[in-house]
Amino acid sequence: MIKVSVIVPIYNVEKQLAKCLDSLLNQTLKNIQIILVNDGSEDSSAEIAKKYVVKDPDRVLYFEKENGGLSDARNYGLKYATGEYISFVDSDDYITENLYTDLLPYMEQKYILSAIDAALQAGADILSIYNDPASDFEIERKADNSPLTIADRKAHEAIVAILNDTPFPVLSEEGKHLGYEIRRGWDTLWIVDPLDGTKEFIKRNGEFTVNIALVQNSVPVFGIIYVPVKKELYFGIEGVGAYKCSGIVSLEDDGVALEQLIGKSEQIPLKEVHDHLIVVASRSHLSPETESYIADLKKKHGSVELISSGSSIKICLVAEGKADVYPRFAPTMEWDTAAGHAIARAAGMEVYQAGKEEPLRYNKEDLLNPWFIVEPKREH
Repeated sequence: MIKVSVIVPIYNVEKQLAKCLDSLLNQTLKNIQIILVNDGSEDSSAEIAKKYVVKDPDRVLYFEKENGGLSDARNYGLKYATGEYISFVDSDDYITENLYTDLLPYMEQKYILSAIDAALQAGADILSIYNDPASDFEIERKADNSPLTIADRKAHEAIVAILNDTPFPVLSEEGKHLGYEIRRGWDTLWIVDPLDGTKEFIKRNGEFTVNIALVQNSVPVFGIIYVPVKKELYFGIEGVGAYKCSGIVSLEDDGVALEQLIGKSEQIPLKEVHDHLIVVASRSHLSPETESYIADLKKKHGSVELISSGSSIKICLVAEGKADVYPRFAPTMEWDTAAGHAIARAAGMEVYQAGKEEPLRYNKEDLLNPWFIVEPKREH
């Protein structure tokens, strides 16, 4: 997948153009797209530009148009950009070879912070309804007979309003579910459950969450789980780590950096010490198969402690080190697990398909998950 589309407007720059284009072709980040827009040049700029298309036809695109000025040429190039990020380079300038490699973490940080902001805003909207004694939650029933409340809808609206400003499509439990013929082209997407644990919300036991995951090539690489009642934020980033931030209700300002948020958080898993196996299970969905699995663990390990929790908090308890395993032998959907899966992976855990060595995969044709087990990553 193309990471950065670089748009280069060209106008009468025959003396500087080769140096500019050499600096782009020599970037250490190789998965870039270079879009050359000749804005009616009257010198030899066109001939120079076309030589670079021959040099690297897979990455360099060339277009000609009548002179319309810098902004017009940039907008023309945007029509052909397919990268996750957009960059503009003036054709009489050049860039250092590591520029995009160095910038990429900061570009992606922007989207991570946007998603965290979306989760916190959704949490605030949910609590405004949850804490209103006059609210009846406006409960409806979906096609599968699961409950839907006004809080689900408000949280969905808050999240989508923010994530729609990113380059990635959104697959939300409460949004429109497009057919696989469209989704199969989504290499990167957000998978969202605006209110995971609607039954817990209705029961007013506080065990509900906001879940947002970024999935790349079927793998969750970044995840957020926010517990509004407890004001606890779990987040995990591939290659960075997993963290828990307590007492958070909003990002303090628009300029907050990811490093600042990490600095206020505890890295997980925590150093929990227990001399027996701790199994976390669903408070609302303890199936006979799960009960049988737990019984087998008791035979194998002797002392087994069972703790219960609602929503995706269960995955967080394993990621945090407060539980050793979470078996789920009952139906779940991708939006129920994607965010927790990303956090678990960043914490050194994995979400395995039950009875297999393969982890769960995402953006499948069928969005229903197979049964799964959350546990420390297995040694092979």
